[in-house]
Amino acid sequence: MIWLDKMNKYLLLLVGVLGVIIIYVGFFFLLFSGLNTSVIPWYALLAPWVCIFFGLPTHRQVSVIDWFKRRSFRRK
Repeated sequence: MIWLDKMNKYLLLLVGVLGVIIIYVGFFFLLFSGLNTSVIPWYALLAPWVCIFFGLPTHRQVSVIDWFKRRSFRRK
């Protein structure tokens, strides 16, 4: 069962990285060509990052959460 978890995390990481590349290339193409970027909803720009987060090993996920906590407390 451990191999299934590792493959699932690897697949999430792969889908996330490919999603970032494809979605952001399309977004910047629309942006720089002068076309309307409102055809891409805001959550489509965030979705690949969710896949990347859940594809990370558990200790990296915890360190990302700690980093966000430190950033949020520093601004107050």
